[in-house]
Amino acid sequence: MKFYFVSRTPAALKLNGEFAGRLDGFERSVNINLKDGVFAEACAAGKLPASFFVDDALLSSPPDFADVYLLGGGEVLVSLRALKSADMRLKIIFQTRFCGNLVTVFSQGEIYIAVEGQKYFFCALGENFSAVEAEEKNIAGYPVLALRGGNDIIIISHTGARIFANETTEAEFGETLNVRIPLKTCTNAAADCVYSYDGEELKLVSYKICENTPAENSIHIAFFENILYGGDFKKYLSAELEEHAGNLKEYLGKFTEVTVPAAGFYKNRPAALAAGLCYPIKNNLFNVKYFAVDLKDGKIDNIYPL
Repeated sequence: MKFYFVSRTPAALKLNGEFAGRLDGFERSVNINLKDGVFAEACAAGKLPASFFVDDALLSSPPDFADVYLLGGGEVLVSLRALKSADMRLKIIFQTRFCGNLVTVFSQGEIYIAVEGQKYFFCALGENFSAVEAEEKNIAGYPVLALRGGNDIIIISHTGARIFANETTEAEFGETLNVRIPLKTCTNAAADCVYSYDGEELKLVSYKICENTPAENSIHIAFFENILYGGDFKKYLSAELEEHAGNLKEYLGKFTEVTVPAAGFYKNRPAALAAGLCYPIKNNLFNVKYFAVDLKDGKIDNIYPL
């Protein structure tokens, strides 16, 4: 089978103890026989290695630090999440008291937040929170604590509950919470969201996708991404196909991600305008199905599976 490897943390890939290449955001491929039970390691300076066997178990129950995509045709993509720091010492990054709650951001291999008070929760935050900016705000008259790490924000209620956590480029607090959430799309789209708040939970009031015009060779990718994120996908359709727009979501099914096919896909389909749609089997295991489009006068005139 052909395995593609990518890693959010630049790392060295070892197979059975031998250096097999450098990993980053670009796909690296290698042919591996599952029966050989090859032992794989991703190693980076200052990080704990991520290790696993490349065998049948990888394709059915991946380790929690990896997302595995079954691409079909004997191909598999293994995407490694950020590797954990090798420094396991406890370090307090930020701590404050808010409305009777003790809020602590700390690192111990990973970066975590713990909130102790009327309620309690504990979760990992991600490396962006290695430095924290905190502000006390109000939403609809209720006090909240907003913690920022880079573009990531987590909002804690006066009762100590987590009510919002996402990447945002803009956040406005007032009678409502207004945020702009960047989407990982070919058009650099963003979702403008407005939430109401009753002191316990946020409720989405309005949602609008803002995007740039896609390049001609990525119209099909933008189309599938708009279906996924609730954008205006109809604008990409021909007049004939637009009549059937209401059936497209059922036709395509419940996919959770849109990908550009791996390089090997195009060997037998060099001209295909295709996208890989990812359907979750479990939290970190996905089946990828390919759909292609035909264009007529710059509009999508046909959609079909490959």
